[in-house]
Amino acid sequence: MELNTIRDTFDRVTKQQKLSSSKSQEVIDQVEQEIEQTLVKIQSVQDPLFPVDQKSILTELKLKLNSVNALHQLEGSQKDLNINLGKYQKLLERTLTPDISKANRNVDFDSHIVNQIIACHFYRHGLFDLGDSIINEAGEPDATALRSQFLEMHQIIEAMRVRDLQPALKWVSAYREKLVESGSDLELKLHHQQFIEILQNGNRADALRYATIYLAPFAALHKDEFQKIMGCLLYVGRFDSCPYTESTSPIHWEKLTEELTRQFCTLLGQSNESPLSVAVAAGIEGLPTLLKLANVMAVKKQEWQAMKQLPVPVELGKEFQFHSIFVCPVSRDQGSEENPPMLMPCLHVLCKQSIMMLSKSSTRIFKCPYCPAEATVLLCRRLYF
Repeated sequence: MELNTIRDTFDRVTKQQKLSSSKSQEVIDQVEQEIEQTLVKIQSVQDPLFPVDQKSILTELKLKLNSVNALHQLEGSQKDLNINLGKYQKLLERTLTPDISKANRNVDFDSHIVNQIIACHFYRHGLFDLGDSIINEAGEPDATALRSQFLEMHQIIEAMRVRDLQPALKWVSAYREKLVESGSDLELKLHHQQFIEILQNGNRADALRYATIYLAPFAALHKDEFQKIMGCLLYVGRFDSCPYTESTSPIHWEKLTEELTRQFCTLLGQSNESPLSVAVAAGIEGLPTLLKLANVMAVKKQEWQAMKQLPVPVELGKEFQFHSIFVCPVSRDQGSEENPPMLMPCLHVLCKQSIMMLSKSSTRIFKCPYCPAEATVLLCRRLYF
């Protein structure tokens, strides 16, 4: 809700800025027009057939400019803009906390893992000098192998940016078995793209020869795709009219590069996204909740640094959910090894501690908080996610 208010206020400021700019330009154009008309009249003074009094012309210009009242109009539009800007600034100061250090929680991290994550982030994005600096300063020689692997990936990507698929084709050929095991059809897509490149040069014989050698092995498993590929042979010399020209668009090349990057990282045992980027993005999304919690705890004079878990849930988007989790609907605690989720006979699920609290004994019968069914602790079974 607060972000929506900020967005609406920002939209009002931008709208007012456009109105102010438009009004200012209108006033300037009006003044410019009056001056140009006056210059034309003054230049006509040189014509002996039409003598004109320059003093009277300038006096007339002064009266017209006074009637325009340009300064007053400019001040008025700028005043409205300043008012909206002031409201927006106050809203930001009231809503956003400039000091986010209060949301910090002291956690013991493995420095070796942190260094590896940071260096890997730079290597992943092709910033090898920065990655090397981190590794050298932190004394992490183990990351040199990872560097060479990401270096190979970026060499392949750079070649693809200039429409050179040979390094990529060489890589998929070397890792064909692993790619097939993962269900990837990247090799087919790369050969398809190379086939299209040959066709675009207008050489049907070379394209057919290439398809026979490299694409024919995929025909049995990818019949529809193979038929479309062969259909492209009919459009040599007039490729713009081919109904299967999506492979020629820059967007297709970008998608092909992204897929190669994903497959490369998967075979390296790395995530598709940089762990550092994911951690920062998740922290930014959860920061408002953490700041609000820190303020509430400060008012109550309670220290949340000593808590083993947060007393409120931090809602994150689905892109940050990498495994199934369970939160007890009674205690609101997240399931853990010490407090696992338990399935009751009525098929409702609670955490173990909630069930023990309700039963107060392993043999005592208790009622499910969500239906009339009754159960005992012995009838409950642990769930594994």
